[in-house]
Amino acid sequence: MRAVAVMKPGEVRIVEVPVPEPGPYQALVQTELAAFCNATDGKLVAGHFPGVERYPLLLGHESTGVVRKVGGRVRSFAVGDRAIGGLVFDVPGGGYQSGWGGFCDYTLVNDHDAMVADGVADTAHGWLEVYEIQRKVDADIPALEAVLLCTWREVQGGMGDFQLQPGQDVLIFGAGPVGLSFVRLAKVAGLGWVGAVDPVPDKRRKAAAMGADAVFAPEDPAIDALPRARGKPLDAVIDAVGNPRIANRALPLIKLGGSICVYGVVADRSFTLEKAAGPYNFNLFMHQWPTRARERAAQGPLCELVRQGRLSAAELVTHEFPLQRIGEALEAVASGEVLKCVLRY
Repeated sequence: MRAVAVMKPGEVRIVEVPVPEPGPYQALVQTELAAFCNATDGKLVAGHFPGVERYPLLLGHESTGVVRKVGGRVRSFAVGDRAIGGLVFDVPGGGYQSGWGGFCDYTLVNDHDAMVADGVADTAHGWLEVYEIQRKVDADIPALEAVLLCTWREVQGGMGDFQLQPGQDVLIFGAGPVGLSFVRLAKVAGLGWVGAVDPVPDKRRKAAAMGADAVFAPEDPAIDALPRARGKPLDAVIDAVGNPRIANRALPLIKLGGSICVYGVVADRSFTLEKAAGPYNFNLFMHQWPTRARERAAQGPLCELVRQGRLSAAELVTHEFPLQRIGEALEAVASGEVLKCVLRY
């Protein structure tokens, strides 16, 4: 089968690896669509993802496809089901490391519920925490929305980790797919004033179209004047980029007991805050890895938002490429012209 491999930082190829064989609690999924994660996949391609030092690796962690074969103890998946969260950890052949491996023609999903029911959801039986979010998708959810659930579930889970509540006022730095998803889901959840910051005019316009009450360029002095102009400080600032400079700029904007919410893997080994710039009491949330229980619980409500027309992949997906044009897809993402890029199999 075809797989997208990062041979070394900056060098990406399509390679051939064996089709994985499902074990007793696994299902084999034929990939329909995969989505490029601008942050994580971009860092893996560039060689900057913390803790990943060995190459070549197989890329991709956002994919959806159709179940073609199931193991003997699988109960949560059936042949013909659509599934998401297919990740390859035991990479078959060729000496490849795992960069999560979702950009393969076939991936494996694991039946977490069956393993729990049988008392084998532990490391001694090969269980991994990610199995909890490898799930069937209801048949009425289109493939494009199914692959975007990978992003939406993580963002919804992040909102829970950040303890955001209805009526709270937030400012979001970054209007890529994650930042825009925060905008839309914050408004759906009944948060109050929602602002967005991004250097790209088109992304600011998109944020406004998705519900942001105000949008700003990063150099806009109106950002620093927000507490005075609005007559009160913000409840929270979300850094959807993962940059300590953003967190430090945000400190003077939040109320006493407010929150700085950092989403995404931070490449730097340290994260320094100029605490005197903020209130005496504030919360710092670092969300560098999904909380699987929240991510899993988010899928049902998110699918209902899709059914209601309140959540749509078309708002985020700006580019599609067939898998064989992965090089062009990566160039488009690197150029900054892409919001969300999908690979079609």
